[in-house]
Amino acid sequence: MYGAPIDDGFPAERLFNQGYSYTYDDVIFLPHYIDFPTDSVQLSTKLTRNLNLSIPCVASPMDTVTESSMAVAMAALGGIGIVHSNNSPSDQAAIIRSAKSHRIPFVSDLIFKSPSDSIDSVGEFGSSPTCILVTESGTRKSKLLGAVKKSDWEALNDKQARVSDYMVKSTVSAPSDYDLEQVAVFLAAKNLEFVPLVNEKDGQVVDVVSAADVDRIRGFPKLGMPSMGSDGKFMVGAAIGTRESDKERLEQLVKAGANVVVLDSSQGNSSYQIDMIKYVKKTYPELDVIGGNVVTMNQAHNLIQAGVDGLRVGTFDDEGKFCFNLWGCSIFYFLLLVFSILLKATAVYKVSSIAERSGVPVIADGGISNSGHIVKALVLGASTVMMGSFLAGSNEAPGAYEYQGGHRIKKYRGMGSLEAMMKGSDARYLGDTAKLKIAQGVVGAVADKGSVLKFLPYNMQAVKQGFQDLGASSLQSAHELLRSSVLKLEVRSGAAQVEAISNSWLGMGSFHVVMERNW
Repeated sequence: MYGAPIDDGFPAERLFNQGYSYTYDDVIFLPHYIDFPTDSVQLSTKLTRNLNLSIPCVASPMDTVTESSMAVAMAALGGIGIVHSNNSPSDQAAIIRSAKSHRIPFVSDLIFKSPSDSIDSVGEFGSSPTCILVTESGTRKSKLLGAVKKSDWEALNDKQARVSDYMVKSTVSAPSDYDLEQVAVFLAAKNLEFVPLVNEKDGQVVDVVSAADVDRIRGFPKLGMPSMGSDGKFMVGAAIGTRESDKERLEQLVKAGANVVVLDSSQGNSSYQIDMIKYVKKTYPELDVIGGNVVTMNQAHNLIQAGVDGLRVGTFDDEGKFCFNLWGCSIFYFLLLVFSILLKATAVYKVSSIAERSGVPVIADGGISNSGHIVKALVLGASTVMMGSFLAGSNEAPGAYEYQGGHRIKKYRGMGSLEAMMKGSDARYLGDTAKLKIAQGVVGAVADKGSVLKFLPYNMQAVKQGFQDLGASSLQSAHELLRSSVLKLEVRSGAAQVEAISNSWLGMGSFHVVMERNW
């Protein structure tokens, strides 16, 4: 009717308070007014009350996602990696120290030999295309004496000769606190093919950088400033549990330099977690602690009252397809898992609404499988998104590539899978003392995605374009537009969701697939 008020869509407050739970795919934001270019969108955000990031991306604490290589890459891009705790406290602390010893955006698989060793096959060079390093004891912790280039070894007539007979002696090294551009200048000034990076305090070799590495990294898209801690090193987070033994683990992680700890539990609203939050804040008052997982406002309120600096929103593991145990899961867990998947968008909105009042940032954890989901999670109130399967299969994810049906893949598993539980992750499900373990996740494989350093910047550009369509020039602006009911949403029917998927394959979806093949 002419002259009637224009009222598109529904405000978030009305939509999410009707007694229904929605996933990210269930809802769609209506476009708003654009008066700025895409490159003006700022994605800088808060991880916790006291820690800032250049991009809203957090690598999940899963043993097939985040160890030193992923932590280094995420920090270099402006995000952060949370190192998993499915290992011994000393091993987890060693991963933290390794990541924080880097200023270059990657971690090499270094091979060491002593002068009296020989190299029997080309396979001993491992994945290193550059060289084998020679130290006094054949370990990282002793003095660097030289290096053996693969090309020099291949030219040898006597392959059984000791490496001391033909290694390049007194190899020039650079300080390990050099960033990539400083290393590039050093290589050019010395006319070197590669250079070891050595910690000037203890003499340990941290990594090796070649001229080819510099060219490769320079070819990747650039993002914002790297995530640096007050110690001048990359920011790295660590996951811990809520058992008494985790207090000892925490001590080792703090000594290793962890910048933040995540209490890794599938259901965070417990006396165990509340007690651990209070312990962390009392024992290490300068250390930020992220609590969770939670999906309701009441759960969030309890952890906020206990003193958390950040909240992780979502239940169970990362993606729904890795939460389900299709073979042995009880009906109880099946229903609970379905509930957790249906709650993602609703949970992020409701928990963010109460957390915002206390200045506690929210991490949207789970259900993130494309850049559209990232936009929705952030606009609904999250400050960051946690990525598991999104990053799995990348060069930086732990594990070796395999070939399956002609495809290059890496293993990926939910931390609730029996396989992960057997290594210790059952503590996060409060099942480490149970005689009968119920699987709450599965093991699968993810296709090769290439380097995080390449595909994550492309996804962040897509997120910027999504924000531009909504008329939001920053996360803060998006949250204000949502709270003021300027941004509206609608619920999509099942048919609409199917059509959207079909269109994505015909449009940007096909572009994404082609790009992934190139990566």
